[in-house]
Amino acid sequence: MKEMTMPSKVDADWLPPSLDEYEKLLFRLNHTPRVVTDNDACPNSTIVKVDSTRKHGILLEAVQVLADLNLSIKKAYISSDGRWSMDVFHVTDQAGKKLIDESVIRYIEQSLGTIHYTKTSDFPGLTALELTGTDRVGLLSEVFAVLADLQCNIMEAKVWTHKGRIASLIYVKDCNTGSPIEDSEQINLIESRLRNILKGDNDVRSATTTVSVAMTHTERRLHQMLFVDRDYEQEPVLSAGCDSPNVTVQNWAKMGYSVVNIQCKDRTKLLFDVVCTLTDMEYVVFHATVNTIADKACLEFYIRHMDGTPISSDAERDRVILCLQAAIERRASAGVRLELCTSDHRGLLADVTRTFRENGLNVTRCEVSTTLGTAFDVFYVTDARGNRADPKIIESVRSQVGPHDLQVKEPPIVNHESPAGRGPDAVGVAGAVLLSLGSMVMRNLYNLGLIRSCS
Repeated sequence: MKEMTMPSKVDADWLPPSLDEYEKLLFRLNHTPRVVTDNDACPNSTIVKVDSTRKHGILLEAVQVLADLNLSIKKAYISSDGRWSMDVFHVTDQAGKKLIDESVIRYIEQSLGTIHYTKTSDFPGLTALELTGTDRVGLLSEVFAVLADLQCNIMEAKVWTHKGRIASLIYVKDCNTGSPIEDSEQINLIESRLRNILKGDNDVRSATTTVSVAMTHTERRLHQMLFVDRDYEQEPVLSAGCDSPNVTVQNWAKMGYSVVNIQCKDRTKLLFDVVCTLTDMEYVVFHATVNTIADKACLEFYIRHMDGTPISSDAERDRVILCLQAAIERRASAGVRLELCTSDHRGLLADVTRTFRENGLNVTRCEVSTTLGTAFDVFYVTDARGNRADPKIIESVRSQVGPHDLQVKEPPIVNHESPAGRGPDAVGVAGAVLLSLGSMVMRNLYNLGLIRSCS
């Protein structure tokens, strides 16, 4: 069993400036989360326990650390008592194995041990573009083409679509200087050009563009953008293979809680998506349980408003149900997964997505990452009607982009049982964990000295 009771480094700006050194020490001892990782207590998963003072959002911050590592949460027990909370997570890697890589375990301990402190951006030193509007075939191609024309180098991006709406966070820097974009005239031009594209000729709702300093966790911000856009009120868009989650809300009058029950297909980051939405709707989770059986997940939350009252009306209850269903559906992997891995160059994304558009493919979800001059991009594509794309069209697109650069991949499958054996070409558990990490987490591991650069 491994225990971490103090972070290796505390942000001094987080502590009240009026405290002397002794008071600061007591403050750290009383407020620092206590993190324990245990690989012995459970035969199938690693147990991560976090004890901390209770505050709004602390559960989300803890789940966010695990979600950023693409870990699968098999079980979870959340409990609050007065000023304290205790969260227990049973986690595995994407291969369904315990965590045995020490660098990953140390990263979890250090990150969870500092969740009370001020957080920095996912992508410091970049300019964040926030876009929402009506989705259509070819929209992403037009956005990337405009950014290339305006000398914006896209370093990272995530795009979600849900019920005919699109939300994207695109992180860019100036192609010529390699610096964040700060010139007001250039920012105004970027906003104007992108807003015109998002509006198009038939935008039934508002289109928004915002240029800012990258300060928010990307996926949480995407949830917030679509929530503000009220995507949960839109009519469902039928998509093959997508099961609607079953969400119910009841009041437990005797104890003053509202009880939320969710049954849906299990997947990575499911708990993050649900807790993110409850937190941003200003509900406090006092107790919760998460259980997974085969490919199904059952989640139960005991919640109240921040003022301590339960849900008070049928209209509010219905809104909670719609918002949680939307939060779970937004990350649905509709379509064929295409992975692009190639040397990065100016206009790469504009060229690739133009090829998609010219072949009638619609991008339903996209993740763009650029590290050390290499672009690793993931696209989920359907035909123009949202159905599975014709394999012949996919092969045609691959031949145009480069069959070795653009590969068809099945979406990652959450393993619920440990395989009995692994072939000689199987990747080790440590490798499986590290391969699943996003570029942001990889950079954090490198900066903490927990992994070495491959360059």
